[in-house]
Amino acid sequence: MRLSCLQENLSRGLALVSRAVATRTTLPITQNILIETDQGQLKLSATNLELAITTWVRAKIDEEGAVTIPARLLTDYINSLPSEPIEMEMTPKPLGIRFKCDRFDAHINGSDAQEFPPIPTIDDGITARIDPQVLRTAISRVVFAAATEETRPVLTGIKIEISSQQFTLAGADGFRLAVYKGPLFEPVQEDAEAIVPSRTLVELQRLLVDQDEPVELVITPSKSQLLVHLKGVEIVSQLLQGTFPNYSQLIPQSFGTRAVVNLQKFKEAAHASSVFARDGGGIIRLEIVPEGKMIITSSAEETGNNLGDIDAQIDGDEAKIAFSSRYLTDVLAVMERGEVALETTSPSSPGVIKPVGDEDYVHVVMPMFVQW
Repeated sequence: MRLSCLQENLSRGLALVSRAVATRTTLPITQNILIETDQGQLKLSATNLELAITTWVRAKIDEEGAVTIPARLLTDYINSLPSEPIEMEMTPKPLGIRFKCDRFDAHINGSDAQEFPPIPTIDDGITARIDPQVLRTAISRVVFAAATEETRPVLTGIKIEISSQQFTLAGADGFRLAVYKGPLFEPVQEDAEAIVPSRTLVELQRLLVDQDEPVELVITPSKSQLLVHLKGVEIVSQLLQGTFPNYSQLIPQSFGTRAVVNLQKFKEAAHASSVFARDGGGIIRLEIVPEGKMIITSSAEETGNNLGDIDAQIDGDEAKIAFSSRYLTDVLAVMERGEVALETTSPSSPGVIKPVGDEDYVHVVMPMFVQW
């Protein structure tokens, strides 16, 4: 292999695939990046056996070849070079790559490309095309609600459903549920569903920032893998197996009290209360009073207490409910502007939080049991 490419292009490509490099592994080769030539371009691939990311870098190819190089050393070195063309040449003994850039000259030892785990390819499956910014919004509204503990592995994933002209993402950890519905770029002929690891969607969300073309999601017929086609990037992820909770049954269909408040004011009041909630069991209390206010309080025996109130449009009776401060601030953080509604039935029933005028998103939070 012998080629040349721009330092900035190689650095950008390495940053993309490095997200899939294994950190702790029993297979040391997965801490490497596979570097190979492919149809006149430089192809970079990395995998941790659950997630694989591949990207292509523009290059002048003089000789074909493939080798794997330790990811961290390679990335750190390339990032340290000046923004000049880099000449790369694979060496047989010791196996690796020699790099020349400006007045820098280095050799990094590598491993045989044949030892690298094969990157899965998906030839058929159910394909959905989604606007990248719609998908990015959907992921941000849902992914934080997935479980982080492995006690119920299926809850560490996000349920994706593709049907006719829309897609749905749902995340739940046993204490909260987030559901987002969005339009497809074009209708699909066949419905599909899968459970995608939340880590995969976090990485996809990062990559969607610079995308302007529709994203293609391909779910294999066996529901074992997901392929994501982006501009110049491919992601292949293993899917989680198991039965996701029937989330539609967890969303309350009625309420006793509904309070509509300004989102920004709610964020400010919740954040102020969360400061005291840190030493008070993480509890924030909400009281909806007929005078048209929502009172937000928190207290800690040793440090003090906090009270704030915001104007609210009330539908229904006076109500009280308490939430985990983290769960409340998490959901408010992913909403952007306008007004938000809080719907509740009793202090022991789930609370529903959703943006006013937007039927695409709903968030359900289990209450905390407190003395009033």
